[in-house]
Amino acid sequence: MGYRRADGRVGTRNEIWILCTVGCVGRTAERIARLATERCKGRVDGVYAFPHQFGCSQLGGDLARTRKLIAALARHPNAGGVLILGLGCESNQLEPLLQEIPPSQREHIRTFAAQAASDEVEEGLRLVEELADIAARAAREPCPIAALAVGLKCGGSDGLSGITANPLVGRIADRVTNAGGTAILTEIPEIFGAERLLMERAADEQVFAGIAAIVNDFKRYFLDNDQPVHENPSPGNIAGGITTLEEKSLGAVQKGGHATVTQVLRYGEQVARPGLALLEAPGNDGISSTALVAAGATIVLFTTGRGTPLGFPAPTLKISSNSPLAHSKPHWIDFDAGRMLTGDPDALAEDFMRLIVDVASGRAARNELNEEREIAIWKDGVTL
Repeated sequence: MGYRRADGRVGTRNEIWILCTVGCVGRTAERIARLATERCKGRVDGVYAFPHQFGCSQLGGDLARTRKLIAALARHPNAGGVLILGLGCESNQLEPLLQEIPPSQREHIRTFAAQAASDEVEEGLRLVEELADIAARAAREPCPIAALAVGLKCGGSDGLSGITANPLVGRIADRVTNAGGTAILTEIPEIFGAERLLMERAADEQVFAGIAAIVNDFKRYFLDNDQPVHENPSPGNIAGGITTLEEKSLGAVQKGGHATVTQVLRYGEQVARPGLALLEAPGNDGISSTALVAAGATIVLFTTGRGTPLGFPAPTLKISSNSPLAHSKPHWIDFDAGRMLTGDPDALAEDFMRLIVDVASGRAARNELNEEREIAIWKDGVTL
């Protein structure tokens, strides 16, 4: 039961998102969201602010990345309305940011600069209420599995991640893509050593070359910064039983199941066709999960062997690779994949698919119940 948008995409939520051009107005955005929540109750699924610390003192491609990422979030189908709040003097100016958004996708977007408003909070509240009236016209309707775009993510992996949780998510990726939907795989440094498994499933020569380029570019990124390519696994991974990067990578790529890789996306780009997409982003949980949402994921499937409370703008389902984690952190974990060790994998995949459909239809994920929502932006350039 999703929200069908004018461009044909389907959202799993109908929320108002407040995005910032610059970190200076992050707290202002949060204040507006907090005050607007009660005013908009009953019209939308919620009002949420997503502050960050960038947008000023950035140059060249580094600034362009921030601008592109925020513009992509502003076009997300889970947002029935978007307020983009600027300050006025920042590098990331509102007008160039809007130019990243096609005019046909700006009807649900409002903007203003805090320096130009006599009372920035009241102006923000006025615009959010206007957006809530627009968003309230949408209603949930039956939608096919083909309308889903699932982001595939692992964080705090352990020795069981590649045996239980990641293969389970791979089964879901296969179900969604076989139905005509989209799955998005990222964390490029965490597929080093296993990239050929994806290259062998490339839809065509162009996609094959794209996979090779995105992996080689990431290795060059490390080398250009005088860092080792194999600075992985993390301390938590090692404590959980992972011994080498190749072992970690072989587990990580299983999240993509057996689906054909149909597209390769650079950071800030959005999915354009069904199938499995490979997205440029680092392994960092916050940065890569935000990039998944910006690419169009309307629900994120996040496997973990160590546990994390993190959540992102789209519902973020946490799947534990081991049952003790699910038992000790039931307020974090949405699904226990540790049962794969003794249970029927097909039956568990069916149970998990039902949960995904329920959450896509409006049931709250643990991160939503815990009010864990944030974004993180990938910064790799000079700061003035």
